[in-house]
Amino acid sequence: MTTSDETKEKPLWLLIEENFLELDLKDLSGENREAAIQRIAGKLDNAGYNVSHHGGNLLQLRWAMDDMQKVGRPLMKDLNDAIAALSLEDVADQYIATSKLINDLAETWHQLKKSERRPDVIQMVEKAKLDLLINKAKGLPDDEGIRFLIGEKVADEVITNALSITEEKLGEVHTQIKKEKAERARVATLLEVVEGKSNEEKVKHLIENNVSENLIIEMAKVDQGVIDGVKKSMEAELKEQQKLAEEEAARKKEEAAGPSLDKIPPDKMLEYIESIREIMEFSDEEKEIRVMCDQSAIPKSLVDIAVSEPARLDELEKKAEG
Repeated sequence: MTTSDETKEKPLWLLIEENFLELDLKDLSGENREAAIQRIAGKLDNAGYNVSHHGGNLLQLRWAMDDMQKVGRPLMKDLNDAIAALSLEDVADQYIATSKLINDLAETWHQLKKSERRPDVIQMVEKAKLDLLINKAKGLPDDEGIRFLIGEKVADEVITNALSITEEKLGEVHTQIKKEKAERARVATLLEVVEGKSNEEKVKHLIENNVSENLIIEMAKVDQGVIDGVKKSMEAELKEQQKLAEEEAARKKEEAAGPSLDKIPPDKMLEYIESIREIMEFSDEEKEIRVMCDQSAIPKSLVDIAVSEPARLDELEKKAEG
């Protein structure tokens, strides 16, 4: 006898009800009813269940048919309809969802409240929840569907099969999520440093530590307006810092260049000119002259004359001698 493992895993009551879905209730009178019972019993025998020759199991089949005929429809129709009507919000807690579903249906189907049937209904609700999660994931863009199912703690094998992705792709998303969790941990540490500070101070601290705006909004619990205001303020500060830096650079450049010609005292003028002449005796290359003059701290104003108008050195020397 050949059996189906999937069928054999199902409880007898559920298989009976599933078989009832194939029946036409209008044809279940008199001999037709008994023939239907024997036909279903035979199918269940072939599936590995002993129904035809087991008094208790055969009675269970007969009682289930009695209930169906009283109600006028199979229990599985009501159960399937109730399962199909569930939303993700309904199955947020599958155990609460199962209790509500059983209580609602038990008003008509009293046997459904039996404790041994509850695990089977829970399994059906869990399957419905998984189907709803997968359907939602398939409608999400890019990798959001994969992330959604990972967040819902769906098994990796189920995710790859349901979304038709490779294990490598799933691994990439897992790695990215791990990095994002590490970044959140870093931001949480940064926020501890500015705990008790104003939102503006917190945002500035996070920007200075290269935290993305989306994460700032999420973890510092501020809106985009606060970020924009802090960035504008920081830009103003940066411009002021750049201005001061430029002024300082100009001051240092001027300081390095030395005094202008009219600011050089006569005795220093004579000293500088003598040094320039010694350097020019050593080299006539402008670059070398400038380097050596710079090393000797000779004012740039005087060096410029030396390399461009060397004859003026005599004029300046006479003027300095008085």
